[in-house]
Amino acid sequence: MPFGINETMGQYSELFMLLAAGTYTVAFIAFAWDLAKSSKALRAIDLKAAQADESAKVPVAAGAAARSESHLAGPAGRTERPSSSTARPAGTGGGGVMTADGDMRYAAERRAPARVAVALTVLGAVIHGAGVLTRALGAGRVPWGNMYEFLTTGAFVAIAVFLLVLIRRDLRFLGTFVVGLGIIMLVAASVAYWTPVGHLVPALQSYWLIIHVSIAVLSSALFTLTFAMSALQLVQSHRQKTVAAGGADKLGFMRLVPSALSLENLSYRINAIAFIGWTFTLMFGAIWAEKAWGRFWGWDTKEVWTFVIWVVYAGYLHARATRGWTGTRAAWLSIVGYLCVIFNFTIVNQFFNGLHSYSGL
Repeated sequence: MPFGINETMGQYSELFMLLAAGTYTVAFIAFAWDLAKSSKALRAIDLKAAQADESAKVPVAAGAAARSESHLAGPAGRTERPSSSTARPAGTGGGGVMTADGDMRYAAERRAPARVAVALTVLGAVIHGAGVLTRALGAGRVPWGNMYEFLTTGAFVAIAVFLLVLIRRDLRFLGTFVVGLGIIMLVAASVAYWTPVGHLVPALQSYWLIIHVSIAVLSSALFTLTFAMSALQLVQSHRQKTVAAGGADKLGFMRLVPSALSLENLSYRINAIAFIGWTFTLMFGAIWAEKAWGRFWGWDTKEVWTFVIWVVYAGYLHARATRGWTGTRAAWLSIVGYLCVIFNFTIVNQFFNGLHSYSGL
């Protein structure tokens, strides 16, 4: 493809990325609005339930006559107080156990902003995908040759995976965090890591680029989801302990989020899938290294940190499955693993010279 057309495609790609970031920003606001509005609706339901409890109480000053009359009436004539487990949402359980009526009102009030947020995220993903595609057409290859391309493609895959998971499970509570991370990745790519369309270095001109990097991008996207879940797990765990101890619930919006245990279990399952993908990333990277440089392992900085990430997540899975590392310890270990992913992508790529210095900066 002539250079002029390549440059034009690169400009179109940058425009699509900018439009995608703007659309994601509006979606982020809609997700945040959904949390705020739903939290307000839950507080209103709690207030009505409390008022109903107060009106159902039998006044102590009713006297012995009222008590004896109630006694003569027997079980059939006794006025039962509504059970707290069925009359109001359970504020300590994360997502909350609500009455049928309360649940219906809650769903109706949050339907509009939640649907708008998801629709905007889908629109942003379509625009984002167009940006990735035009970048690939402009470069004449898969757009994974430098940090700018890896970051923009990684953000697209992370949000696409989130939208695909929404088809099976209602994870809209993650929308604010996943879309927010996507915006940060796009802004960082455009501001700190922008690289013009160009050719690959010889070592990257291989079909192994598609195999190795595609699996790495997908695994990193899944690790991004579990990072958001682990962070929410820590907040939810602290909130549940505070409420259980009789403290004030200052994070009412977290009632829309599943319990800390549910977040931990889901994060563990997704981390297990992502770990398998990262294992193949490490294996295929070694095979590619043998093809390109004549050795499977050379203690290059990038290779070492890829292995470090594998060890951290292997330790996380092993500790949780066999050593009883649950709760906040498991969440922190998952977060540490993702921080290693970020370190490997940013610090290692920028400041450590080696055979994997393909940042394009």
